[in-house]
Amino acid sequence: MKLIEIGKNIQQPGDFKAFIPHPFPPKGGFEFDVAILKKNDQATRLLGKLDGITKLLPDVDFFLLMYLRKDAASSSQIEGTRATMIDAIEAEAKINADVPEDVDDILHYIKALNYGMRRVNVDNFPVTLRFIRELHSKLMDQSRVTHFSDPGEFRKSQNWIGGLRPGKARFVPPPVPEMKHALADLEKFLHAGDSILTLIKAGIIHAQFETIHPFLDGNGRTGRMLITFYLWQEGFLEKPVLFLSSFFKKHQELYYDKLFGYHHGKVADWIDFFLDGVIEIANEAIDMAGEITRLRERMIQEIQKLGTRAAESATIILPLLYGQPIVNVSIIQKWTKFTRAGAQRVIDRFVDLKILVPKDQDKKYGQSYMFKEYLDVFYDDN
Repeated sequence: MKLIEIGKNIQQPGDFKAFIPHPFPPKGGFEFDVAILKKNDQATRLLGKLDGITKLLPDVDFFLLMYLRKDAASSSQIEGTRATMIDAIEAEAKINADVPEDVDDILHYIKALNYGMRRVNVDNFPVTLRFIRELHSKLMDQSRVTHFSDPGEFRKSQNWIGGLRPGKARFVPPPVPEMKHALADLEKFLHAGDSILTLIKAGIIHAQFETIHPFLDGNGRTGRMLITFYLWQEGFLEKPVLFLSSFFKKHQELYYDKLFGYHHGKVADWIDFFLDGVIEIANEAIDMAGEITRLRERMIQEIQKLGTRAAESATIILPLLYGQPIVNVSIIQKWTKFTRAGAQRVIDRFVDLKILVPKDQDKKYGQSYMFKEYLDVFYDDN
C-alpha cells in the first residue's frame, strides 16, 4: 500500500530523536485503494444496522450503560488495569467494599464518558481541543496514577513511549512547540469540510492524536473516547454505541504495531485494521442486542409464572436489573421500599426462577446476586 508520510524523526538536543509531524493533513491528502473503500462501505452498513436495532430496544440507555462499562474496562485494561467490568458495577453500586484498587481507573473512565455524552448531547458542545482537555480532566483528576498527569492540561515537557529515557524509547512524540502546532492542525481537521469518509476520518483522528500524545498520561484512553465522540458529533450514530476498546484489547500488540506503522506512513494499514475493528464490534453489538431482546422476552414469561402479587413486585425489579445487574438486599429495598425480609423473599423468587444467582455460593451473610445471563451477554473476561 502507498505510504503517506505524516512526519519524520528528527534529532533533538541530547541523545534522542523526536517525531516531528508535517503540516496536517498531508499536502497530497489521503488516498485509499478499492479494498479499503469497500471495507468502509461494509462497516458503514453495519453501523446503520446497529443504529436501527438499538432504536428498537426498550432499554437502549441501559444497553448503552452496559456497553460503556464494557469499553471502560477494556480501555483501562489496555493500560494495565486488572479490575473487571464486574468490579466496576459492584463499586458503582457500593455493593462490596473489598474491590480492587485499580477499579478506580474504570470508574474514572465511565465518569469521563458520561461527562462527554452530556457535553455533546445536552450542551451541544463541539469536539474541540477544549473538549478533549475537559475529557482528560474528568479521566485523570484524583485518579490512581503512578506519576503526575496534570489533569486537563496539555503537557509542558517531553514524554516518550517505552524505555526509561527518550534515547531508549520506542517512540518519542513531538516536543512541546511542535506538539502545539500539531494540535492546532488536528482541531482544524476535526471540523474541516473535506471529502474524507467519516469512518476513515475517525480512524485517522485517533492515530494522529496518539502520534501527538499531548498529555503526560491518559493519552490512549482519551484518544479511544475521541473516536466515539467524533462519530456521534458527525451524526454518524444516533446513540454513541460504537466502542472499539475491546477489539483493541483483544489485538493489543497488533493495535500498537499498526499505530507505530502509522507514524512511518503506513496509514492505509492502520485504517484497514481500524475498519476490521468497526466491523467486528458492530457485528458483536448487533448480536448482543438480539440476545438481550430474546432474554427480555423469556424473563417476562418467567415472571408471569408467579402469582399476581409476586409478579407485580417482580415487574418493578426486572427492568431495573438491566441497568444494575448485580444487587443485594439493600438495593432491592431501595427499589421497592420493602422490609429487609420482604426484599429477601423477592430475591429468593428470582433465584428460584434462575434470573438471579448468588455471586458467592459459600457466603452466608451480605450475599450479592448477579443477573448472570444478562452479564454474560457483555462479559468476555472483561
